[in-house]
Amino acid sequence: MPADELTLLEQAELHIEGRMPWSSNATYLANLVVDDQQVGQAIYKPLRGERPLWDFEPGLHRREVAAYRLSEAMGLGIVPPTVLRDGPVGEGSVQWFVDADHQQHYFTVYEARPDLHEALSAFAVFDFVANNTDRKSGHVLIDAHDHLWGIDHGLCFAADFKLRTVIWEFAGSSIPSSLLAAVETVAERVPLDVATLLADDEVDALQERAQWLLERRTFPADPSGRRYPWPLV
Repeated sequence: MPADELTLLEQAELHIEGRMPWSSNATYLANLVVDDQQVGQAIYKPLRGERPLWDFEPGLHRREVAAYRLSEAMGLGIVPPTVLRDGPVGEGSVQWFVDADHQQHYFTVYEARPDLHEALSAFAVFDFVANNTDRKSGHVLIDAHDHLWGIDHGLCFAADFKLRTVIWEFAGSSIPSSLLAAVETVAERVPLDVATLLADDEVDALQERAQWLLERRTFPADPSGRRYPWPLV
């Protein structure tokens, strides 16, 4: 993504358009406004709107930002630009809004677009490294340029292994060298801009998961059949 989109996310005024439906936490569609002109839209998730969870400390918005930074550090480019900033309801994550065909999601794309299977496999690697506990099919978007994006990463990076995802079609197959190279960048050292958003034990666990993938060099499998989120879409 061009750097100017990050600048807009960081500096533009946030004017809340409305609350996104079906979100368990407060999630707002906001207009990005500069000099009284709308220059884009974003998804704003304030800390104040989070529901308490027993297995995650408050601050899921910081994990949204960490997911973007991890995706960029690995060279995957699958998480829309996301920043940490203050907004109308206080501190939160602000993510560039993806103009996508919302009739499409992981299952439909996998079924109809074998040419995008390689791109989809990057999500399997990313989700394992990030320990994504909530990769629903609807969290994979496709835009007008056939670029795939992953959203909703607030439930990532737990120290305990909690992977739950719908992406298991690649299980047991060899990970392409390009994706192994992406994993290697964080197996050696977790980038500081990611690590500062997480607890120390979460950083250690992230690095261990990356090293595990490098040792086995195959996509992880789920013999239990239980590592799926609900609902699936």
